[in-house]
Amino acid sequence: MHGTSREKLTRSAGRAIITRMTAVESNRSESLSVPVLGRFAPSPTGPLHFGSLVAAVGSFCLARQTGGQWLLRIEDLDQPRVVPGAADTIMRTLEQLALVWDGPVVWQSRRTEAYQSALEHLRQQGLLFECGCSRKEILASAPHAGEEGPVYPGTCRRGLPPGRRPRMQRIRVPEEQVCFTDGVYGARAQCLAQAVGDFVLRRADGLFAYQLAVVVDDAEAGVNQVVRGADLLLSTPRQVYLQNCLGYPIPRYVHLPLALGDDGQKISKRHGVIESIAAGCEAELLWRALFFLGQEPPKEGCGGTPEEILAWAVPHFNLSRVPRTDRQVADILEKKRKIAIDSAGKTR
Repeated sequence: MHGTSREKLTRSAGRAIITRMTAVESNRSESLSVPVLGRFAPSPTGPLHFGSLVAAVGSFCLARQTGGQWLLRIEDLDQPRVVPGAADTIMRTLEQLALVWDGPVVWQSRRTEAYQSALEHLRQQGLLFECGCSRKEILASAPHAGEEGPVYPGTCRRGLPPGRRPRMQRIRVPEEQVCFTDGVYGARAQCLAQAVGDFVLRRADGLFAYQLAVVVDDAEAGVNQVVRGADLLLSTPRQVYLQNCLGYPIPRYVHLPLALGDDGQKISKRHGVIESIAAGCEAELLWRALFFLGQEPPKEGCGGTPEEILAWAVPHFNLSRVPRTDRQVADILEKKRKIAIDSAGKTR
């Protein structure tokens, strides 16, 4: 296919996004009446940590609140990063916290045929192209820094330059803005061409990219509500664009504030994990996660069972109370300590 024809296809896809997103927003109230199908999708790179727990609790409550289902997907596609036994540890932790999922667990590593099929569909539309650029070359030639690193300069967009061999596969993106409304952060818009450029769908190591896998998985599972951390807010326009190109429905997106460590960085495995929970402490962990999300769980809930605090949390979870700013966990725990002291003083 000639370059000009490909450019026309990309522009058409971009215009389709604008039209389709307008329809999605106009039907948002109607879609809320449909039974919710949510999910939690941890990566098995280590045991569960507090930041992951926040996402699990938020997604669980918002799915169950409408009588919906909550699925579990293990995102083990990037096998070199997978820690043996981590997935089992995560699942045991969820069960101990009474965060029980519906249906069988989905493993990304077993779904490569589905990703390849989606890739072929995009290729048939003329949206896919081979790229021979190394990261070093992109850094050197990028027109400007994007929101998540250097913007791809389009070196191989019209065909591989002489002497280059294909390293990865990218999708062409339009100049138009991709728009969506987030449940916490409100209306969002991003011009993919300016923010990230044509992005990778199959990496140089042969692995399928996260952006493609998550879109295919959500669509094939029927997920219509995606609740996750705000670090993925900037990825959402790419996923909305892929959903449009593949003819998938666009789910409702809800991004939750990030839990930060004392160093002000997003909490990760290095900040501490929830590998083993002492008997009787499960409700305390859930209480902390709910409090972090701006909810007002009853103080006595800390001494109950996880089932009891979730029985309160599901009907009472209020999305309008969720803060829009990332928060240090230490600050939240200090507020909790003061609440406990004040409560003790009032009972004397």
